Amino acid sequence: MIRRTFLATGLAAPLSAARGPGRPVSIGFFGASHSHGGGKIRVASNSPEFEIAGLWDDDSEIRAKYESQGIRISDPDELLGDPAIEAIAVEGPVADHSRDGLRVVESGKHLHLEKPPALDVESLRTILKAASHKGLVVQQGYMWRYHPGINRMLEAARKGWLGDIHLVQAAMHKTLSDDARPEWAQFRGGQMFELGPHVIDPLVRLLGRPNRVTPYLKKHGEFDDTLADNTIAVFEYSGALGLVTGAALAANGSRYRSFEIHGTRGVATLRPIESPRLVLDLVRPAGPYPKGTHEVELPPYERYVDDMAALAAAVRGEKPLHVSFHEDIIVQEALIKASGM
Repeated sequence: MIRRTFLATGLAAPLSAARGPGRPVSIGFFGASHSHGGGKIRVASNSPEFEIAGLWDDDSEIRAKYESQGIRISDPDELLGDPAIEAIAVEGPVADHSRDGLRVVESGKHLHLEKPPALDVESLRTILKAASHKGLVVQQGYMWRYHPGINRMLEAARKGWLGDIHLVQAAMHKTLSDDARPEWAQFRGGQMFELGPHVIDPLVRLLGRPNRVTPYLKKHGEFDDTLADNTIAVFEYSGALGLVTGAALAANGSRYRSFEIHGTRGVATLRPIESPRLVLDLVRPAGPYPKGTHEVELPPYERYVDDMAALAAAVRGEKPLHVSFHEDIIVQEALIKASGM
């Protein structure tokens, strides 16, 4: 059964005082080395909703790359101290996310915090408490929170169109390059910690806080490192199970990413997740969907576009983010347990 009370409780992410509807938001970037950083910089550069006020990365080659594109290079103290900059996106190394995120909110600026947001739960809790006290927006870098296929699935489950939910299962694979393995091997959770949160997020936001999480974190690749590259996590609920698998060894791994919700009156399957193909299989008509198996037409989807638009609207005070701080903490708790950390 879905724990519907989970969605109705906890702190909502606050809104800031608007400085004018529809205006561009001044944003800075702390780091650009994360795999999502380049895409978000590109979206912000091309969007009328943002003005990039400055960027910093510890790597001189990365700084030179963006400086050649006309982006101003500003050191961290300049970014934090500039009163014209309203928000900062943290897009550096994973180990630095919580440290940099806390610096941002302590400076009084809104925060986009790349995933995973922290190496533990308490560090994220500290950031969100500080942001709540100051009335700041914190958006996490879970890009599929704005995925039309996943959101259609969550809607169908929450509205009861799939019946009682008894199983959510997801696969989050990647063909990881050899040179990327040392970075991922820093963390006990390995593949699960680095990529698992993208599917742990909708699983936990649907079913709530699990009663138990059991990780299986194995190294099966023949490499001279300690990376957990073949991983499974089982999420136990009263009346339901969640199952997340993730391997860094899969051939054409990203093609085989999937998300499924199984209920007593229907199944929703998203495979692949990008480019999305959503199929519903219903035992009887429900909501706008007919009985039987059919593919659901989805609007065009491009990574980061809707995320960044939602951030701009929240910073301007026009619309709150749709995920609360309370949910952010529950997701982080589950991720840390699933990662054996």
